Amino acid sequence: MMPKTTIRILIVLGILGSLPFGCNDNNRSNYIRVRDYSEPIRVACVGDSITFGSGIKDRSKNSYPAQLGKLLGEKWIVRNFGVSGATMLKKGNKPYELQQAFHDALAFRPHVVIVKLGTNDSKPPNWQFQDDFEDDYMDMINEFDELPSRPKIWICLPLPAYSNDWGIRDAVIRTEVIPAIRNIAQAKHLPAIDLYQPFRNQMHLFSDNVHPNAQGAFLMAKIIYQAITGEMVYYSNPDKKWEIYGDITLGLIYSN
Repeated sequence: MMPKTTIRILIVLGILGSLPFGCNDNNRSNYIRVRDYSEPIRVACVGDSITFGSGIKDRSKNSYPAQLGKLLGEKWIVRNFGVSGATMLKKGNKPYELQQAFHDALAFRPHVVIVKLGTNDSKPPNWQFQDDFEDDYMDMINEFDELPSRPKIWICLPLPAYSNDWGIRDAVIRTEVIPAIRNIAQAKHLPAIDLYQPFRNQMHLFSDNVHPNAQGAFLMAKIIYQAITGEMVYYSNPDKKWEIYGDITLGLIYSN
């Protein structure tokens, strides 16, 4: 008869082996390895006000791109190209493709691109053009694909919205925007980072029911860090009032 300790270990290993980590071979091949680059790895964070860091005190240090840069370290250069109110839809009220940030992101010649758009597209004046959403999204992906730096691209499912402020509608995000982004990920063979599920029932991570606070931005950075590196985060920042250790979201990273 095996010792009880051995049995417990085998049970734990069996559970771990069955968890839905969602990282298929294509996802694994997308992981970034510092040793494969002879220069600092440039990361472009493309998005709306959630990427920009609206509502976050000292956003230059506490927005998700800033915190992602701290997690990644000195061999990476992470730039925030977020634009408040931006839409993916070209016929939306503030198309990202018409913003200077988009041109700056292309000129940055990134090695890695993180796209998090779709929240503002859920507004009624914008989502009336929903039939264009997937094509407009793919057009943006194609522009990054054509860069000489040949970046690896991750696309993000939007976070949940806990109110209809500014016309943002969680029901549309959940039932229409997210399925459309999943279609894009499948069509373009891109990993989709699920930022919706980890933030469900987590209103304390939002400053105004739509924009994450600094702690929420850290959770975003942690999830994205794991998605692009394949590494777990064991991280404590003494400058902040919160600490998140270990891997609490790996099974939620990919939504393919």
